[in-house]
Amino acid sequence: MELTRREFLKLCSASAVGAGLAQVANPRLVAALEEAAATRPPVIWLQGANCTGCAVSLLNTAHPAIAEVLLKIISLEYCPTVMAASGELAFTHMEMVAEKAKGKFFLAVEGAIPTKDNGVYCTIGERGGKEITMLEMLNEIGPKAAAILAIGDCASFGGIPAGKPNPTGCKPVSEIVKGVPIISLQGCPPHPDWIVGTIAHVLMFGLPALDDKGRPKLFYGETVHQNCPNYSYFQEGKMAKKFGDKGCLIELGCKGPMASSDCPLRKWNSGVNWCVGVGSPCIGCSSDSFPDGMAPFYTALPKDKWPKKDSEIV
Repeated sequence: MELTRREFLKLCSASAVGAGLAQVANPRLVAALEEAAATRPPVIWLQGANCTGCAVSLLNTAHPAIAEVLLKIISLEYCPTVMAASGELAFTHMEMVAEKAKGKFFLAVEGAIPTKDNGVYCTIGERGGKEITMLEMLNEIGPKAAAILAIGDCASFGGIPAGKPNPTGCKPVSEIVKGVPIISLQGCPPHPDWIVGTIAHVLMFGLPALDDKGRPKLFYGETVHQNCPNYSYFQEGKMAKKFGDKGCLIELGCKGPMASSDCPLRKWNSGVNWCVGVGSPCIGCSSDSFPDGMAPFYTALPKDKWPKKDSEIV
């Protein structure tokens, strides 16, 4: 069976997305994405209550390099962390893009949305001398987007800004905007592959299959515990009693059974290592209840929250 060039590129791209982009030759992937994104879809990146860690994580993407993502694949029209423009010029451009590309642009939201006192605790620009809050802007342009990427825990589920006592009334994107597809890319921060891989999937194949929390199953389909290199220790009942011991870290506070992501397989910093790989328990940052539901971080999970061993599953 012969393949056309388009079919070949699509096949390479599908493999790349499945591998989270990092395992396929970079030139082929970029070529396929360029073809899929021939019109370079506009992306607007808004930042609410956040630390900018998610944007920094995106900048660390290596396969393809972030320069290729920004210059060849998407058209990043507005992002406070990256753009050179600022003030009224940048803000007006963002509003123009949202209106001109209505129903065609992608909105990336980083950070939770303060809602108390009409959202006054997070202002992101001005219009006619009046401050514009993140809440107001999200309500204004969110419904115009083709889809929304909720980047990180804060945008996906509230995260640290919504932690108790939540004095600013922070909420996730899904509680503000309705009627628009929302993809949650949780993690504190999310892995750059999860962000770029999701963008690639949307461009080439449409929305990815999502779990019941709106996360791509491609990256969040299994718990950290299921793929942890210490999994066999758990099955044997060999638990580490202090840091540095060989064994499962669940008694030292590992929240891997409550967190869903492929960190054990993908690792971080271009595949160099990950939290458990350097001896730290997973703190559950890819759980929808992070951080309150995972605290205290270095305290063992109650036994009733431990996963069953293989021998206990009927």
